[in-house]
Amino acid sequence: MAETRTPRDLTSRDKKARAVYVPPSTLPTPNPEPGIAFRWIATSVMGEAQHTNVSNKMREGWEPVKASEYPELMLKGNSDGNVEIGGLMLCRMPEEQAKARDEYYEAQNRAQMDSVDNNFMRNNDPRMPLFSERDSRTSRGGGFGNGTR
Repeated sequence: MAETRTPRDLTSRDKKARAVYVPPSTLPTPNPEPGIAFRWIATSVMGEAQHTNVSNKMREGWEPVKASEYPELMLKGNSDGNVEIGGLMLCRMPEEQAKARDEYYEAQNRAQMDSVDNNFMRNNDPRMPLFSERDSRTSRGGGFGNGTR
């Protein structure tokens, strides 16, 4: 009885792309708009309303995003109000204003770090320095423990 099978190396199977699971994001991302920055702002934490936080963010220039303006973020029962999920409300601000805000807080942070460093270095003694400049160096070989005899 003769074999009528074709050799395996002559047959090719169509390779199907495997389905890759990606867990859903808790907070959806709105379609990007040029010149607009988005941010989620806390309106409640552990069931307690955060009116002060929301008020501060509104004074910074963040404005709530209306659900009707972003149909991709439309949730059942929230078609006329703001986009809010789990105590977080989506807000927007012009990108230039957001960058200026970030630069302000970055300068505040830098000033605080300089203040801490200056206060620490006030107790420095050249005979026993506290630390040298903030940099890191790596070296390799050339001495004990480099693996050669």
